[in-house]
Amino acid sequence: MNEFIKKKHYVGVDISNATLDLALMKEHGFGEFRTDNSLKGFSLVLKWIREQGLELEECAFCMEHTGTYGLLFCAWLAQQGILFCVESGLHIKRSLGMTRGKNDKVDAKRIADYAFTHRAKLKPYEMPSPLLVKIKQLLTYREQMVRIRTSLKNSLKSHKRYLPVSGMDSIIAQIEAQIEQQDVIIVGIKQQIMDIIKSDVELSRNHTLISSVKGVGVIIGAFMLVSTNNFTSFDNGRKYACYAGIAPFEFSSGTSIRGKTRTSKFGNKTIKTLLNNGVNSAIRYDEQIRKYYKRKREQGKDHKVIVNAICCKLVNRMFAVVKRQTPYVEVYGQNFVQ
Repeated sequence: MNEFIKKKHYVGVDISNATLDLALMKEHGFGEFRTDNSLKGFSLVLKWIREQGLELEECAFCMEHTGTYGLLFCAWLAQQGILFCVESGLHIKRSLGMTRGKNDKVDAKRIADYAFTHRAKLKPYEMPSPLLVKIKQLLTYREQMVRIRTSLKNSLKSHKRYLPVSGMDSIIAQIEAQIEQQDVIIVGIKQQIMDIIKSDVELSRNHTLISSVKGVGVIIGAFMLVSTNNFTSFDNGRKYACYAGIAPFEFSSGTSIRGKTRTSKFGNKTIKTLLNNGVNSAIRYDEQIRKYYKRKREQGKDHKVIVNAICCKLVNRMFAVVKRQTPYVEVYGQNFVQ
């Protein structure tokens, strides 16, 4: 039986950087409370619940996914043994139908209402391991550094273009030095990620397995570990492909509407971009993938469509090797009917 159905009371939490807005669904209206997004503020939540004449064990909490803003509160709830779920903000918004107005108190009430209405479908949130939290933070940091390096490289091109006119060699030298510094930082982050992965047996084993798939490197492998909670949050590759936004869906209705099969716009754009980069490597080094790409191009398929299909192949291969707990074995072309 779903654990959320057993609960008597539902608390919606709207999380911001500095504060938490809580709404407790009552028989007649809502109870409201605001506190700091800090350990001291969390202790006041306990006091507030008891002032309502309730026990914490009778309540289930629900909140939107807010990344780092909500991480501390989620960790605190898990430590207290309190049942809670973290849902997509877009999912909550669309499930409520037409709404007007928006503020933190109203949002907390809507989240509480969502939790009560969909209590039969809610799933308890599983906190990622401390090591995965560290890897996620390093990946975010790396992404920021790569973005800065790209900006510096674009700036370098611009200044080189005007160098014959300006003669400002010093600017060129400073930018090149900064790019070299970013390169060192990015390499260092990658090494830190690998050190953390190697420090844990399960993470190291699964990372080694998925890295046996051609096109999957250190960073893609690390993102897969984080986004799948070490391959425990998704049952199969198809579900993960939906999450990443690479799974194609049919668009048709009756006999008159026959749209193109396409991917959803809602997906994890970071992993989607990384998988696209991995496809380029797979086409180059994997004979089977290379032949598949060439065959589809000869059939007139668009490049982006083929790349997306190969992304799905890579995801399915990664889930397969983790499920089997054996490395990927390349099947040579002569064993296939072309």
